[in-house]
Amino acid sequence: MSQNDVADTTPSQRLEELLQPDDRVEELSSSDGEDEGEYETEEEEPDTKAALPRNGKKTIPSLFCEPPIIRDKLHTKSSKAQDAVAETVRRYMSGEEREINDPNSHNIPYLQRAKHIRFMRKSLNTYPSAYQQADASRPWMIYWALAGLAHMGEDVEEHCDSAIETFTPLQNPDGGFGGGHGQYSHVAATYAATLSLAIVGGLEMINRKTMWSWLGSIKQPDGGFAMAVDGEIDIRGAYCSMTIISLLNLPLELPLDCPARKAGLHSFTDKLGEWVGRCQTYEGGIGSTPENEAHGAYAFCGLACLSLLDAPHKSVTHYLDTDRLLHWLTSRQPAPEGGFSGRTNKLVDACYSHWVGGCWAILDAALLKPGQDPKSPPQLWNREALVRYTLCCSQTKTGGLRDKPGTRQDGYHTNYSLAGLSAAQNHWAYVEDSNSPDAGLDGDSEAAYKWHPRPATDEEREAWAFELNDTVGFVHPVFVIPPEAVERSKEQFKGVVGFKDATTTLPRR
Repeated sequence: MSQNDVADTTPSQRLEELLQPDDRVEELSSSDGEDEGEYETEEEEPDTKAALPRNGKKTIPSLFCEPPIIRDKLHTKSSKAQDAVAETVRRYMSGEEREINDPNSHNIPYLQRAKHIRFMRKSLNTYPSAYQQADASRPWMIYWALAGLAHMGEDVEEHCDSAIETFTPLQNPDGGFGGGHGQYSHVAATYAATLSLAIVGGLEMINRKTMWSWLGSIKQPDGGFAMAVDGEIDIRGAYCSMTIISLLNLPLELPLDCPARKAGLHSFTDKLGEWVGRCQTYEGGIGSTPENEAHGAYAFCGLACLSLLDAPHKSVTHYLDTDRLLHWLTSRQPAPEGGFSGRTNKLVDACYSHWVGGCWAILDAALLKPGQDPKSPPQLWNREALVRYTLCCSQTKTGGLRDKPGTRQDGYHTNYSLAGLSAAQNHWAYVEDSNSPDAGLDGDSEAAYKWHPRPATDEEREAWAFELNDTVGFVHPVFVIPPEAVERSKEQFKGVVGFKDATTTLPRR
């Protein structure tokens, strides 16, 4: 095209010429700012040729081998970090640079199952003294390790006695769990402890009556939940609290002495959906509280919380603008990275493989039209891209998964990378029975137990670039633990009304 021809075309026409039908260009993002200093900007223009097949392996698609087509001409610290990360990831995705020389038929590394299992088992052992500063995260470290092992198909029930021994002194007299010995009750620590005990089959150790009372003390008059008594109020508190209430089958009626009663609230669910809806931002994502910045982890907490109130196609579509949310979530998956970022203008980070990748099953169910086959949900995101990012960039050769190349592996990123990989590899359908309540009533407290998984077909595995031995187990889309643990918890408290030592009979959920 001559210079005159270029002058005669509009910007949209020139953009159309750049975008080939098989290319996908999306908004570039990055993760938390503290990561930005780990990367230096490359001055040289990268080689944009697609990776060639090696040893009879398949050619890697050009989407993962070329730099972003559209780049911001305004050079800032964030844009330089983004360019550097995109180039580093491109080299890993294309195979130009590789730490793990064990490619599957798609010319990307196999899932290093044995090494990851060894890493997570080691995470359950004694930690070095430097970890004392992370003592408040003790329940989380246990959950990350147990959940990660369960995702990989390991039998973790052998850890039940150890888990009970560890968590028993952490449940305070008020009912909640502290992060460590003698620490105040906090709903994040309580959530992690509850999930850990559910995974190993040890929920009987929890004092349900005092737990119910403590959760009542953090329910807020505006419908939300605090993270602790007199603590910050945000959407994590809402999701964590409702998860605990659901798994333990606690009464939905608020304790008589809880502060929210004075504001006229009677149930843990009162005003909760409306409060979550107010957390949706002008961008379409969900913030920690009303008027705060949209964030991937808060998007998951909001969607999962609403899915605990009722069927997603009733609760999510009622309280959220799904069109704006869909736009914001799809903008979190840039190319060539293929993974997800957590916020606008932030770097890709493997933990969002779950926090954003885990949103899609719920959003699929919310957008499914009445009568539409749940086996044919809309294709809203690029599963292959997330599989490739996880196997090429997040895995380490010694075991464990990491944020991105150049960072160290840890339990947090290992667990949530595997949960995200499971979301990319498997399907979940929400299936209502004939007894489900109609929209506009009090919701369905059994909603979270109506999810049904199915694995990818042979054709889907081929399209999404993984083999059978790269497969991760099913991870429940709301509770983020294996579905077997969810079903066991449901059966354990099925038919339980109130508490064995309660002086009055309380209504069942």
